[in-house]
Amino acid sequence: MFDGGLIGQVFLVILIAVIAIFVLVILFRSIRIIPQASAGIVERLGKYHKTLMPGLNILVPFIDRLRPLIDMREQVVSFPPQPVITEDNLVVSIDTVVFFQVTDARAATYEIANYLGAVEQLTTTTLRNVVGGLNLEEALTSRDNINGQLRVVLDESTGKWGIRVGRVELKAIDPPVSIQDSMEKQMRAERDRRALILTAEGTKQSAILTAEGARQAAILSAEGDAKAQVLRAQGEAEAITTVFQAIHAGGPSADLLAYQYLQTLPKIAEGDSNKMWIIPSELTEALKGISEGFLGGKGPAPK
Repeated sequence: MFDGGLIGQVFLVILIAVIAIFVLVILFRSIRIIPQASAGIVERLGKYHKTLMPGLNILVPFIDRLRPLIDMREQVVSFPPQPVITEDNLVVSIDTVVFFQVTDARAATYEIANYLGAVEQLTTTTLRNVVGGLNLEEALTSRDNINGQLRVVLDESTGKWGIRVGRVELKAIDPPVSIQDSMEKQMRAERDRRALILTAEGTKQSAILTAEGARQAAILSAEGDAKAQVLRAQGEAEAITTVFQAIHAGGPSADLLAYQYLQTLPKIAEGDSNKMWIIPSELTEALKGISEGFLGGKGPAPK
């Protein structure tokens, strides 16, 4: 009897423990906490039931099943280089970076099996279509145009998958090595040509400025000489006028004038080019007056 009571107690303890574990399992399977910027798809008996939002959510155990969470943040995917043939039959290698975001977790789960792989393949095919209509130079200089066309096509195609393509960037466009060498030689020749043009322009401007400076200097020198001559002429005119007025005011005699003329003769003779003197007829009369003044009327005047 004692053994039967002990067995019953042990069985009761085991039963309570099993029930407690079952309750804990049910609670664990019923409560789901979804982190921020994530979404969960709930299937009830294999069929879509609802989309769980961030926070605390309650499920029906053994009936509802939660699929792997989907990241709702914007994602950046860099695809490996893709060989693309341009319009002028050159093969270029293009690296692409796609920025996209899942906007509808249900569509991203049920409308496409692998949306990341689908975006990669769609980007590759669209890139080949866009770049295939451009030559190499246009492909290298039209990145913004290519990015815009890729974004429009990808956004339209991925909209039904619950994905929004924010932008597409071409990370690198690598032409063949031979084309790179030719482009480098062309750019080097273009830089040399521009350097020669700039040097010639600088020489031309320097010559023009030098000639302009010489012309201005000559003009200013001529203007200075003209003004100096005018000022000298004005000064000489004023001096002659002053002397003339002084002579008239002093009333000089013929003897005084003759004496002054005799004093001036040596200065006239100083010039090397003076070969002939012109003596006015009045000088004889003036000299006669001087001699008479010195001799006091004693003797005849020199002839």
